[in-house]
Amino acid sequence: MTVQRRRAVLWGALVLLLGIGLAYAFWPRPVAVDFVLAGEGPLVVTIGEEGETRVRDVFVLSAPVTGYMRRIEHDVGDLLEAGLTEVAQIEPIDPTFLDVRSATQAEAAVEAAQAARSLAVAEVEMAAAELDFAEAELERARRLIASDTISERALDDAERVFRTKRAALSTAEAGLRMRDWELERARAELVSPATAQRSYDACDCVVMTSPVSGQILRIHQESEGVVTSGQALIDIGNPRDLEIVVDLLSEDAVKVEAGQRVIIEDWGGPEDLQGRVRRIEPTGFTKVSALGIEEQRVNVIIDITDPPETWARLGHGYRVEVRIVLWESDSVLKVPLTALFRNGGDWAVFVEDGGRARRQAVTVGRRTDLEAQVLDGLEDGVRVVLYPSDRVVEGVGLTARDDTD
Repeated sequence: MTVQRRRAVLWGALVLLLGIGLAYAFWPRPVAVDFVLAGEGPLVVTIGEEGETRVRDVFVLSAPVTGYMRRIEHDVGDLLEAGLTEVAQIEPIDPTFLDVRSATQAEAAVEAAQAARSLAVAEVEMAAAELDFAEAELERARRLIASDTISERALDDAERVFRTKRAALSTAEAGLRMRDWELERARAELVSPATAQRSYDACDCVVMTSPVSGQILRIHQESEGVVTSGQALIDIGNPRDLEIVVDLLSEDAVKVEAGQRVIIEDWGGPEDLQGRVRRIEPTGFTKVSALGIEEQRVNVIIDITDPPETWARLGHGYRVEVRIVLWESDSVLKVPLTALFRNGGDWAVFVEDGGRARRQAVTVGRRTDLEAQVLDGLEDGVRVVLYPSDRVVEGVGLTARDDTD
């Protein structure tokens, strides 16, 4: 074999090996994917949101008068009996301190009241002297009338003067008593808080009792101090009469109806609780989300239908997670939501057909966050690509991901 022939054979072998390598490198290979079987099963469509428990009827005990409340000796959770359990005592408020000008004015008022009393005493003494003189004149007139020394008119004048002077003495005595009370009132203006505290013999208190039977849920003011009329002191309720309030977005609240089943999760117990929607409040409110977005929210009230023994550890103001059931079925054909993709304006999935991908249009019904109901386009037991990537196209070979691991 000549040298040229040997070179040709060598270069031909190299080209052949290069062609085989390139063919192997660019030969289409099956795409490794995860498969799932379309199958029948239960489907529950819900709206989930965080809620809060609260006592159905909370009674707020407030101060009936303005005064100084003594310390509340009860603790949160204590049992109260309607009309019998004493909750708080309110006594009169101590007088305020007087500034220099007010104190000077009060002292001057006392001096004026004392002077007015002295004048009233003098008026009483003068009226008493006038009455004594009138009484003596009346006795003299009665003796003279017996001897016909004076006329009947003179006797009538003496009696009139006596009665007038007697009334004048009563008037002067009443004026003296009035001046005495005015002096007491003026002296009261000078009473200091320390003097007032020493003068208290017993508590002239307003005693407050519980209006209903229940437990103390919250104490607004436990320590003694000044309270105003109408100020809230304690909240009373029955922790075994709970309801759940959850604020839904208004667009979700319109889907909720009274009587719908509710699943209560993450409340701390070993099993989920059951409930029912009792009321959707007709008025919404604005709430700012954690991202600073204003949202329109609506309160939905839920009753717990499980026996109280199963949720005895729940209390007022506890956090729970609720899922309101909008629709549910025990048996529907369904696939995971991640298997669906948009093909134009329709929904579609990739199914395995002879080891290759085939695009299949489907009609989707109810959906949850994880699964979707298939109304048409699939049959039970068909293998569906779970996470179709951009490598999965019509006709490409498919292999289960576990087979390549």
